[in-house]
Amino acid sequence: MQDRFDLVVVGAGAAGIAALSRLSAVGLSVVALEARARAGGRTHTIAARPGLPLDCGAGWVHSADKNPLAEPIERAGFTLDRTPPHWTRQSFNQNFPPQEQRAYRDALEAFEARLQAAAAAGDDRPGSDFLEPGSRWNALIDAFSSYYNGAEFDQVSAVDFAAYEDSGVNWRVAQGYGTAIASFAEGLPIVSDCAVTTIRHDGPEIVLDTAKGVVTARAVVLGVPTPMIAEGRIAFFPALPGKREAAAGLPLGLADKVFLGVGEAEGLPVEGHLFGHPDRTETASYHLRPFGRPYIEAFLGGRCARGLEGEGKGAMTAFVLEELGELMGSDFRRRLHPLAETAWASDPWALGSYSHALPGHAGDRAALAQPVDDRLFFAGEATHSHLYSTVHGAWESGLRAADEAIAALA
Repeated sequence: MQDRFDLVVVGAGAAGIAALSRLSAVGLSVVALEARARAGGRTHTIAARPGLPLDCGAGWVHSADKNPLAEPIERAGFTLDRTPPHWTRQSFNQNFPPQEQRAYRDALEAFEARLQAAAAAGDDRPGSDFLEPGSRWNALIDAFSSYYNGAEFDQVSAVDFAAYEDSGVNWRVAQGYGTAIASFAEGLPIVSDCAVTTIRHDGPEIVLDTAKGVVTARAVVLGVPTPMIAEGRIAFFPALPGKREAAAGLPLGLADKVFLGVGEAEGLPVEGHLFGHPDRTETASYHLRPFGRPYIEAFLGGRCARGLEGEGKGAMTAFVLEELGELMGSDFRRRLHPLAETAWASDPWALGSYSHALPGHAGDRAALAQPVDDRLFFAGEATHSHLYSTVHGAWESGLRAADEAIAALA
């Protein structure tokens, strides 16, 4: 590749692809440098076998009725499944009677109302401070947080949680959300297997040290996960302590998945749902037969996911097989076979799943998004004020950073 550009995009996840698309359309010489061998970042689809795509990362097109990606995805030939999720329901009422399901939903709504009221008053304490003391549903509410935020509520800023905007409409891409996002990268100037280690911005040109040599640019857009900045995995000269502090206040929570094939799947409800143990935080959330296909998608989050991932490959699969066996019986357990499991905390280019603000750090999203000297521009879901942790939030942030860069270079 050439070694001088008007603008370099670091990272070819959703934010990087969006930025690169916008920048390529205005006549600038641009390139995206991607550490992985593929584009898409934390949005990634694999094929367990032909005709069975599995979304290892993002899988839901959130706020789909307002999501700016929904129409382009359909226009590109992908199929959007508009079946609503049943995340708070329990198929068969298994170990969770209907009246208890209603009580849980009521407790969750009351908790969120207390948290929203506190956030409106600027009370940026941990979300856990607004749990009802002694409530039997606190453990399951924390389990919900582990899937939703990637962390339990004691690690989540009340103000930041309340800032998230969600229309409540959630769709899925039949061919895989990751497949759709990767398709938007086709034809764009992306160099893979090209990790950036150092960015020197003290001279007339910005100098980037990469796995494939030195590259210079007039400006840089960074669309990388927050740990890459917070932990100094990309070094800046001169240093940017304010950026490191802001990124550290926006760590990536962890939400991992286990996929299980199901024999004789006809007895399971299409798009069904199960909680493993409604009285525990350390439990999985099970999506039964997504798209009517013969598999189960299990979600594990927060400390539970981090601990199991730390035990090594196969530990998460063993956990969900045991939990489903306890819930559904040994005969059902024998019908299950492992397909895949994720390990996002161990991924050296992700180091987690999606961002949450620590208590007292809701303002760090705006601080991280702020450009430096009109030459360094920051994108990624963590920089979005109210659509963080989503693909479309990352996409919008990439467009915003690209527009900032275009204005500065002009």
